[in-house]
Parts: sequence; C-alpha cells; structure tokens
Amino acid sequence: MLKGKNSWIFQNRPAIAATGVIGGPFEANGPLRDEFDVLHTDLWMEQDSYEKAHRVLLEEAVDSALGKLSLTPDQIQFMIAGDLINQMTPTTFAARTEQIPYFGIFGACSTSMEGLALAGFIINNEGAQYVLTGASSHNAAVEKQFRYPTEYGGQKPPTAQWTVTGAGVAVVTHRQNVQGPAPVLTSATIGKVIDMGLTDPFNMGGAMAPAAADTIITHLNDMQVDPSYYDVIVTGDLGRIGNNTLKDLLINQHGLKMQEDRIQDCGLKIYGPEQPVQAGASGAACSAAVMYGHLLNEMKKGTFKRILWVATGALLSPLSYQQKETIPCIAHAVAVEYDDQTM
Repeated sequence: MLKGKNSWIFQNRPAIAATGVIGGPFEANGPLRDEFDVLHTDLWMEQDSYEKAHRVLLEEAVDSALGKLSLTPDQIQFMIAGDLINQMTPTTFAARTEQIPYFGIFGACSTSMEGLALAGFIINNEGAQYVLTGASSHNAAVEKQFRYPTEYGGQKPPTAQWTVTGAGVAVVTHRQNVQGPAPVLTSATIGKVIDMGLTDPFNMGGAMAPAAADTIITHLNDMQVDPSYYDVIVTGDLGRIGNNTLKDLLINQHGLKMQEDRIQDCGLKIYGPEQPVQAGASGAACSAAVMYGHLLNEMKKGTFKRILWVATGALLSPLSYQQKETIPCIAHAVAVEYDDQTM
C-alpha cells in the first residue's frame, strides 16, 4: 500500500460507482450547467437560513448518488464528508438525516480529495463494501463567516474568488461491484501543511499554489512517473492567480517538462467569462462538483484516460486571521483512471 513517503497504491482499484452533483442559481448560469444532477433557482432552497440551505445541498447530493445505484443509506457503511462552516454543522446535520456512520473531516477546500483518498484506502483494504464521500459549500453561508455577508456589498479585489454553492459526492466500492466501464482510484498522495507567510484572505489561490506544487512533486516522485503519465493534472480551486503561480512553480522552478495546458483548475471551469467572479471559483464544492460531474463525464466520453485530481485547502479560520496568523495550506491528490474493461 505505502509507496514512497506520502502515497498509497490502491492495488484493488476501488471504483467510483456513482456520483451526485448539486448546484445553485449562479452555477446554473455557468458553462457546466448540464453537468449537475439538480440546479436550484434560489439560494434559500425553501429554508429559513443559508446554513440550512447548505445542508440541503449535501442531502440532495447523497440522495442523487444513492438513487442511481438503487441503494438506501443503510447499505452504506461509512460517510466521509465536510464543509467550511464552524464545526461542519451543515455536513453533520445532513449525516443526521441520512443516518450513515459518519467521519466528519475538515480540509477546507481540499476536503473532497481528502475524503476520496480515505474512501479508497478503506475499500482497498476490505474495510467496507460502500463508502460515500464528498464536500459542499454555500456562497452566502461561507462568505459571511470568512469575509463579509453578501448583503454588506463590500467590494472585493481582483485576487478574490467566488465561493461555489453546491455539493458533490461519490459512492466508492469494490471494482467487482460495478458492471461495465468505471473510473477507478489507482493511488493517492497525502499532502503536508505548507505556509509561505501570506496573510491576505482575498488571495487564497496564491496562498495555496505552493501546497499544490509540493503535493504534485511528491506524488510524481513517490509513483516514479513522469507528468506525461497523466492526460491532465487538475487542481481544485486555485483560480487564475493560483493556477498561474502553480505553472510557474512546476515548470520554471521545479523543471517539470510539461505543457502549461495540462495543468488545469476547477475554479476556472465552473463559471463563464461573463460572470463577475474576479479570479475564479473557490469553496469546498468547487472541486467536488467539477470533478464528480464534469471531469468524470469527460472520462466517460474518452477525453481523458488518466487524471491526477489535486484539491487544495487554506486552513485558516476567522479567529486565526483576526489574531494576525498567516495562512497554512494543504493539498491532497488522487489518481483516477478510466477502466473501460467489462466486469
């Protein structure tokens, strides 16, 4: 299982059997609108608080994924999920609704791949038949916690990013449980905390890029593969600033031989150029929704055979920011390959 210093090999090739992807009204106006299972027209989602609406996003994603497999919650051994709100209450309350044994995890916007890596580890080692994992965020709920309430109307700098309203979950199981072609998990690399001393909460992409670079380099070294082994390396939500920084770090500083267009970012995919999102998208749902929706669909179409998914997270809190702390960041990577063999 252990490969190199920080990586796992999944010899049994756990499969993603089904996904559920939910979006909000802003996401419904973006270029990936057709990649969602459900799109809401209202941020409130018939709830009396944004936090409760946040919970609804995850509940609907879970129900969508399970419905595709005709599974009930009691057939899932574990749920591994998290969000950005204090004590992850939207996720916890969704787990209360679903009644699935629950691991609550916090990796900020890296939560999606942290959860997928752990799900793959559990399935690969016969620890469960089915594990559900995912992440969610809600623009209005997250913005008022980490920055300003949207009603405040505060102006944001060009480096800021737009928090995605959405949720993405995946059901991971043994390969033999999935008939026909399926995306499988082949390896994962667990990142370490990287802090370059940045303090601006409106420049998350710049803060997180060094963590993404560190995890990608570690993964390639541990796996002893060239970047060309993957059709594309996709990060979670670095946005325009972070994506450009990552390319510079990997190609110019670390000397990786690869074309710049092979380094892509979910935060630059989910919204269109006409949407006023400054440097791109962010939020725990950014990577979860794009990877479990758009990228898996592209793999099924044959666009990509192998993708290295790298979700990044800024591990600050409102309290740490107020206490003048810098921004510690992390990135976790999962290698996904499309297995087109019929089981």
